Amino acid sequence: MGVPSDFEGAGSLQKDWKVAVAKALAVGAAWRQVTMKGLYFQQSSTNGEITFVFQEKENLPITEDNFVKLQVKACALSQINTKLLAEMKMEKDFFPVGREVAGIVLDVGTKVSFFQPDDEVVGILPLDSEDPGLCEVIRVHEHYLVHKPEKVTWTEAAGAIRDGVRAYTALHYLSHLSPGKSVLIMDGASAFGTIAIQLAHHRGAKVISTAYSLEDKQCLERLRSSIARVIDVSNGKVDVAESCLEETGGLGVDIVLDAGVRLYSKDDEPAVKLQLLPHKHDIITLLGVGGHWITTEESLQLRILKDVMEKLSAGVFRPQLDEPIPLYEAKVSMEVVQKNQGRKKQVVQF
Repeated sequence: MGVPSDFEGAGSLQKDWKVAVAKALAVGAAWRQVTMKGLYFQQSSTNGEITFVFQEKENLPITEDNFVKLQVKACALSQINTKLLAEMKMEKDFFPVGREVAGIVLDVGTKVSFFQPDDEVVGILPLDSEDPGLCEVIRVHEHYLVHKPEKVTWTEAAGAIRDGVRAYTALHYLSHLSPGKSVLIMDGASAFGTIAIQLAHHRGAKVISTAYSLEDKQCLERLRSSIARVIDVSNGKVDVAESCLEETGGLGVDIVLDAGVRLYSKDDEPAVKLQLLPHKHDIITLLGVGGHWITTEESLQLRILKDVMEKLSAGVFRPQLDEPIPLYEAKVSMEVVQKNQGRKKQVVQF
């Protein structure tokens, strides 16, 4: 005797229900991926104001070549340099936010040689990254990542990588820091400043720093690195150049890492900038012979060029020039210059 028809219908319904559930789960998983959100910013074309928005992110492409699929565990926030993006022609309707990331490798491309799934990594996304660091899962080229030490937390890794690279570049590659040198680090209580102070101290430097408030001063005094002197400039009455010369016996400091400078006269500068930042001439005064000035002021070199031309025009100095050289004599004249045989400056006049 066969199975009653109503039981046959129940079996069919059960089978259909399982298929439906499986499809729903698959669709749900795909939906979660497709609707994964990331943070972007857009800039108004009228007043330049920035607005931050969460945007739904399309499903990541298959991880291939040298790319790594990364589950983001922490992403540090840093100010966006919109001027730099504009100069590099990288403006777009929505620009990814968040570049300093730490996370776990989920998948790797066929050409990836440094990482494998489940590795804990940290890195800085490039400016042209299509993925925002402020997203649960992103795609990154392996050359922008390094392994995260086990003792370092996710937030520490993401929070230190950018300022650590900046401080390391400034102290080691741009100013060639070595033991015994004196270093002035402006605004030492900032995120960048605290790392720079500790790194300079680790290298055996004599560190001087400025504090812009009582809270900043107390923060610097609590650092495990011993600072030779904290110069409190919050009241606007302390002369930074004088304090540095006093600390170095009149020799001046070997290295300056500024946090911005005043380029103009007092009448042309905003009041806030006047209170906190030294003038460019103060930095030059406190620098020792052969000292290095590492600046964050992007237009400083242009201002110095302008200042040089103004002083030339005013007769403050005059160059020692040889007679103008015609173009056809440039080859012979350049040979003389290369051998360092000329005393006056050689200039070809067209």
